[in-house]
Amino acid sequence: MTGRILIDLFMTLDGVAQGPGGIDEDPSGGFEFSGWQAGYPSSGMGPQVQRGMQGLDALLLGRRTYGIFAAYWPHHTDGPSGEIGRLFDRVPKYVATRDADLDLSWKGSERVGDDLAAEIAAMRERHDEVHVIGSIDLAHSLLAEGLFDELNLWVYPILLGTGKKVFDDGAEPAVLRLLEAPVADDSGVLLLRYGRTDRVPEVGTFED
Repeated sequence: MTGRILIDLFMTLDGVAQGPGGIDEDPSGGFEFSGWQAGYPSSGMGPQVQRGMQGLDALLLGRRTYGIFAAYWPHHTDGPSGEIGRLFDRVPKYVATRDADLDLSWKGSERVGDDLAAEIAAMRERHDEVHVIGSIDLAHSLLAEGLFDELNLWVYPILLGTGKKVFDDGAEPAVLRLLEAPVADDSGVLLLRYGRTDRVPEVGTFED
């Protein structure tokens, strides 16, 4: 059995996934709401995030997200709260970029991206679960080419009206299967887990 590619994204109700985690995370395109996630602390989210990463044995990240992770997680590996940091530090990190000069000094990091489809296929042979976290531009490429198995969306009850969205006009037409939709806590955040199917959208007319 080959491994799976999982895309994990924090998303607003109107589909924006740009810069959720910090003010300087991704202000590209004049985006004014970078760090929007900070206003919605969720006591139930941490355990669900950790549960979702139990099978993770590799990361596939875009250049920008890799830089953020490399600057943060190696320094947050102590104590119970450092479980995710220790996991990220331990597993291989694949960085989708054509920048051959990118600093990849975080241990276990290597560059991919010259032939993404071929490199995804190779990752499936090496790993059980490769997680793509954030990395919205990379996620667009994977969605456009159908190079994923599971899409996990943390949906926040907020509308921004602007910013990079999870599904742009280049997404591959597909029918997904709902795997799980845990009840939100008092923050109103929902986790929606979808799996790929072999179906494509059908059109028709409802008749009596």
